[in-house]
Amino acid sequence: MSASRWARRLEQAWDGVRLRRTRTRTPVDLRIETYGGHGSAQGVVVRGRVLDDPPPTDAVEGEGVGAAVRRTVRQFLTDDLPGVPLRVTVAGATVRTVTDADGYFQARLQPDPAQLVAPWTTGTVELAGEYRGVTDPMTTPLDVLVPSDAATFGVISDVDDTILETGVQRVGRMIRQTFTGSALTRTPFPGAAELYRDLAAGINPVFYVSSSPWNLHSFLMAFIRHREFPVGPVLLRDLLGTSAGREQKGGRIQEVLDLHPRLRFVLLGDSGEKDPEIYAAVARANPGRIIAIYIREVRLDPGDGRVEEVSGTWKEDVPFVLAADTDAVRRHAVGLGLL
Repeated sequence: MSASRWARRLEQAWDGVRLRRTRTRTPVDLRIETYGGHGSAQGVVVRGRVLDDPPPTDAVEGEGVGAAVRRTVRQFLTDDLPGVPLRVTVAGATVRTVTDADGYFQARLQPDPAQLVAPWTTGTVELAGEYRGVTDPMTTPLDVLVPSDAATFGVISDVDDTILETGVQRVGRMIRQTFTGSALTRTPFPGAAELYRDLAAGINPVFYVSSSPWNLHSFLMAFIRHREFPVGPVLLRDLLGTSAGREQKGGRIQEVLDLHPRLRFVLLGDSGEKDPEIYAAVARANPGRIIAIYIREVRLDPGDGRVEEVSGTWKEDVPFVLAADTDAVRRHAVGLGLL
């Protein structure tokens, strides 16, 4: 049995014990954690999770490794709340939804386009009724990215080993960095923040789409802000759960393209996992929508042939660039007139 399947069974067992113990208990720290959203006149999608946990602490300069480890562990050992009735409101549109078995929710709205304000429209998520004795609506704001009419293209980027040095192929190192680092200590690739700011140019939207777990959402948002990358939606997934939290990466990218049909996109990823295959499939499924694909070379064995299987058969009229570093991406983007 695979490790992920074992982990899923253990999580299900823990959830069963926890739910039997707490299914009638009034939540002490009920919290609506919003993951923001994005949209246009085509519609808006927002995501989040409802938990019975205190809010995560912020990293501070000079804190020890122990503080970072405790913060990360708390982000993974969550007390998620299923069946919570919610009301989501954005730009005059309201929908009701209910959290799934892992506490996640996803809502699609069709707001009044005249009320969508670029680059960010503020919405709310609140309890739509009493939940285990909690009657306070717990109204929580959320930010929805709305690209400006002045935007000329959009950027969709992976996170791990694309902007954030993670070492996904070195599992031990990846786990150690994830649990012992913080948004203040983790390292971006040299020149990446400057490149992304230049691509965004103050008006072009940037979306971060990763296979990292939703548990790391607050860390990644803090990292993006601290390292001065353009702020945009961070779309992750639940590694072990089902339904609302577990969309596949290609599906999340397609969602971005569908909700922003006016824009063409630049895709940035890395060679460590499946970005070349996923991005190639997206480009083929959306002719004319992808300007360029940039893949950062991070393989332990660059001669393994995985990326070359894609690039060697590439016939689409879309540049497919395997780049050694950020400067290589910048030079090619300059040649395309993107910078």
